[in-house]
Amino acid sequence: MALLTRNGEPSPPRIAQAVILCGGLGTRLGELTRETPKPLLPVAGRPFLEILIQEITRYDVSRFLLLAAFRSEQIESFAREVGQRIGRDITVEVAIEPDQAGTGGALYHARDRLDEVFYLFNGDTFLDTPLDQLARLAQDPEVIGALALRRLEAAGRYGVVDLEGDRITAFGRVAAPDEPAWINGGVAVFRRTFVDGLAAQGSFERDNLPGLAAAGRLRGLPVTGFFLDIGVPEDFARAQTEIQASRRRPAVFFDRDGVLNVNHGHVGTRDRFEWIEGAPEAIALVNARGYYAFVVTNQAGIGKGFYSEADYHQLTRHIRDDLAEAGARIDDERYCPFHLEAVDEAYRRDSDWRKPRPGMLNDLIAKWPVDVASSVMIGDNLTDMEAAEAAGVAGHLFSGGRLDAFVADILEGRTA
Repeated sequence: MALLTRNGEPSPPRIAQAVILCGGLGTRLGELTRETPKPLLPVAGRPFLEILIQEITRYDVSRFLLLAAFRSEQIESFAREVGQRIGRDITVEVAIEPDQAGTGGALYHARDRLDEVFYLFNGDTFLDTPLDQLARLAQDPEVIGALALRRLEAAGRYGVVDLEGDRITAFGRVAAPDEPAWINGGVAVFRRTFVDGLAAQGSFERDNLPGLAAAGRLRGLPVTGFFLDIGVPEDFARAQTEIQASRRRPAVFFDRDGVLNVNHGHVGTRDRFEWIEGAPEAIALVNARGYYAFVVTNQAGIGKGFYSEADYHQLTRHIRDDLAEAGARIDDERYCPFHLEAVDEAYRRDSDWRKPRPGMLNDLIAKWPVDVASSVMIGDNLTDMEAAEAAGVAGHLFSGGRLDAFVADILEGRTA
């Protein structure tokens, strides 16, 4: 039986793998892609693929498989560096397709490296998609895939998707030049059995999805979020300003112990973790309001030997699982294990990340397009307030009660 969120909806399955199609030649971009794979083209000073991966990590995806072909050595070099560049503990692997095998062929050749259920992304498309909602559509065992759909007022450049309720009834028909219609937004969830119908060479959009739609095996999620395909020069030019602008939003920075969970003193293991009343609901509210939800937490218990970093990460996994069941998520987090009284010399130092210093907040602000002036910090200690002030973020001192009510009062009248 599926777990239910606190809103009574089925809890989405946790999908840990994102597969990204990176093998296209990008011929419509001319000289820009003569020596550079299209997904690695710079957008606002960063490889487009880096931005895409960072966005995906907001939904607790930790493993990435990049399907490469043209200039695959550049994709491999990128894969080695991207986790550090975005400050996330992720695994990024590369599968190289032979001889431009097409989208279907790329998946076919990587079939032994796919999870039972995985996200699939076009490496040249940005669509702001609630991935947890998309995952819910793929829970029915009769459904082989669920696609995020975007409505365009003039869909003639794309194949059209016909939708009845959440069922895709037709995929790929040709639209009139100015026809308003739903299109495939380049974001999907598939079961690995999808690959059973693929060939070593070919396009799954052309060769497979029309038949699956006719058989009732595809679902569609209408999405209204920002959409841009960087595959033509005019849209690539738009991407330089519009993608970053679409991602810019305020953040709520949460302290952990004493705010999200009861502070029993150096909480580093699951058996000592107890949610503050209303905490998961508070994070879900932040998500729903369109804010980034970040955690910034001093964890001197690691340095002092009360628990290990492995214990901390195991507890974090438990926290994220609980939040997923509540229909909530943490977009990113920072923790500081350093302390001048640490028993382990590796952790015995003064650190700008330890609150009341603002290092953790500043690092998140540097990594994400945060609207600092509209952001808030929620903590239970004056050191949290000092860190917030130093980072230019409004601080709010939480002294107990339901956290969701406290957050609702703070966000009242604010817009993300």
